[in-house]
Amino acid sequence: MRNAPDSDETPVGVFVGLATLDVIHRIAKAPAANQKITSTDQFVAAGGPAANAAVTFAALGGDATLVTALGDDPVADLIRADLVAYGVTVVDAAAGTTRAVPVSAVSVVESTGDRSVVSLDAVHSDATPPADLGDLVAEADVVLVDGHHPRIARAAAGLARERSTPLVVDAGRWKPVMADLVDDATDMLCSNDFRTPGTDTAESTAAALVGCGVATVVTTHGGDPVRWWFDGESGSVPVPPVEVVDTLGAGDAFHGAYAYFSALGDGDLARRLQRSAQVAALRCSVVGPRAWLNGLSGERSRKRER
Repeated sequence: MRNAPDSDETPVGVFVGLATLDVIHRIAKAPAANQKITSTDQFVAAGGPAANAAVTFAALGGDATLVTALGDDPVADLIRADLVAYGVTVVDAAAGTTRAVPVSAVSVVESTGDRSVVSLDAVHSDATPPADLGDLVAEADVVLVDGHHPRIARAAAGLARERSTPLVVDAGRWKPVMADLVDDATDMLCSNDFRTPGTDTAESTAAALVGCGVATVVTTHGGDPVRWWFDGESGSVPVPPVEVVDTLGAGDAFHGAYAYFSALGDGDLARRLQRSAQVAALRCSVVGPRAWLNGLSGERSRKRER
């Protein structure tokens, strides 16, 4: 791990995992069986947990690199173009090959902001780590993995541990690779639905992760307070109330912000969670996958003032 960035330095983050092409429709209500409906709006953008977190990290002012596996395909070109346009460097571990690129069919209900997603994933991907992964991790202030492309995730986690670089694990749902990632994780960011084997509540999962030696465990609960466990203590942080119009990628935005504020060494854990929750709340308050990023200018300004 390089030395922590000074206030005028740009934090560097490496994000390892899934990149998809999201085709998003806003709808008044979910269709019935065999029904065709007309959406009120549509968007096309790169998606995926690690990709969305990298976009957030870059929008906050960080230097974000996404390590994923896309290959040579017209759909992959669309994903790359969108990520590059939003400041993310893409390292493609599948360059020169042809593979199925995940395309997500996303519906967002206008009245609630709730989203439904149908997609391929990369939980069982056989993509191997790129040759320069070690160099990328060596220059990073933080590494985030989402459990997709497991061979790359394991390699990145091991490298982060060797270099004492913080390893943030996006724990949206249990994946087979999580059993290995837990051993190297410094920070586990868990959804309310995430369960380790043998547990049945978010609290028992958090206790199990702490028992495994994870230094920081966080669970998010939608609009309810974010809970945390660290250094033998626990607590919660409220989520800012907003009018929710679009929840797609809100958790990913939280993770990207957490990685950014952790890389900055921005205050204690509660302060980092508070600022990350503000970013996720902003995401929920704006329609569409990218327009909300304009609202992050205030966070960039606060960084310059410190």
